[in-house]
Amino acid sequence: MIKKHNSSLSNLLERREKLLGPAYRLFYDEPINIVKGNGVWLYDQNDKPYLDMYNNVAHVGHCNPLVVDAIRNQVGILNTHTRYLHENVLNYADRLLKLLPDELNIAMFSCTGTEANELALRVARTYTGGTGLIVTEEAYHGNSYAVAEISTEDNEPEDRSDYVITVPAPDMYRGEYQDLNAAKKYANHIKEAIQDLDKRGIKLAAFIIDTIVSSSGVVGPPPQYLKFASEIIKKAGGLFIADEVQPGFGRTGENFWGFEADALIPDIVTMGKPMGNGHPLAATVMKRNLADKFSQKTGYFNTFGGNPVSCAAGLAVLDVIEGEKLQENAMIVGNYLKEGIKKLSEKYCLIGDVRGSGLFLAIELVTNTEKIPATQPANIVVQGLKDRGVLTNTIGPYSNILKLRPPMIFSKENSDFFLDALDQILQEVDGTYFEY
Repeated sequence: MIKKHNSSLSNLLERREKLLGPAYRLFYDEPINIVKGNGVWLYDQNDKPYLDMYNNVAHVGHCNPLVVDAIRNQVGILNTHTRYLHENVLNYADRLLKLLPDELNIAMFSCTGTEANELALRVARTYTGGTGLIVTEEAYHGNSYAVAEISTEDNEPEDRSDYVITVPAPDMYRGEYQDLNAAKKYANHIKEAIQDLDKRGIKLAAFIIDTIVSSSGVVGPPPQYLKFASEIIKKAGGLFIADEVQPGFGRTGENFWGFEADALIPDIVTMGKPMGNGHPLAATVMKRNLADKFSQKTGYFNTFGGNPVSCAAGLAVLDVIEGEKLQENAMIVGNYLKEGIKKLSEKYCLIGDVRGSGLFLAIELVTNTEKIPATQPANIVVQGLKDRGVLTNTIGPYSNILKLRPPMIFSKENSDFFLDALDQILQEVDGTYFEY
């Protein structure tokens, strides 16, 4: 429930409702008016700073000067589309493809992860001749009509098309399987999904997965799950699509891409949010044989996808990631942050699980040893952190999991600030809400 406090915020809320309508959602019971950003910090209209622990869009920091300069310089020269030749799009494609396995050698650009995933579905369906799609439960892949159908966190089973089938998220904390064979057991559900499609007379096109399974709670698939899933899908004639919109570009620390955790090569990789550090840029990368067959059926054009300004931003982001060793920073600082949270879990029983990798972590809050989701306490923690100058939010089917994915320049000092704020708010709520 949104609370209105001062006349300035009340006026903004009223204008927003009037002009944008009720479908838009705001964070926090008492919304904040963010007017500027710098590095890992966001500032409201009163210049109050907030440590940004949530927005993975500003991958190399809000208003990173190198990215800002790259955008400013290019927009002062030219911005147009890809029906003309321009070196920026080629230079960026070349840099990007060198970060992926050699087999993934075609890049097609767009503006958002939604567009990247929609193109991936079109390519998969064209190549395989099938329409069937398999996706994990509680997934999010975008908001267009086609992609919303597979964003299962936002739709009910009875509202899904016959060609969409879900499989359980490979959750090792709350899921059905938690033993050493969990990866194979979870992957076997994909076999069952393929059989269900066959019974419906629907040919398989693809399996798509966010490789850190973020919207289900940053569950982090057990080792070999992605590999098993890929083998099952390819044997059935489908394509494996790795959605790297959230875990990609070094965020997990261990790898540059989430799929690399299992040393497999997807057929298609999609990416978006962090690519342009806030400037709209996304990509669908695939094997050449897929692009060749797709091009025999149709051409591809996206007015703003791969424009010179976006690609200038993308090149600058890669320069910062590499020049400042941000993947390494994600691993070092992420481990420090994770260990700090684990120490708090020894003190506060509300913390049921701490998981994730690098600077993509999750804190699952529970009310007792039976793992009952602590939905209300999680909301109180989020609001309390905001009041203490830290921005985050909840995810998962029960909204009891704190998702942490700060900019990649996040430091140990920033971690200490967060840990101190978390300690303070847990001190207030742990004894009240945990059933000892």
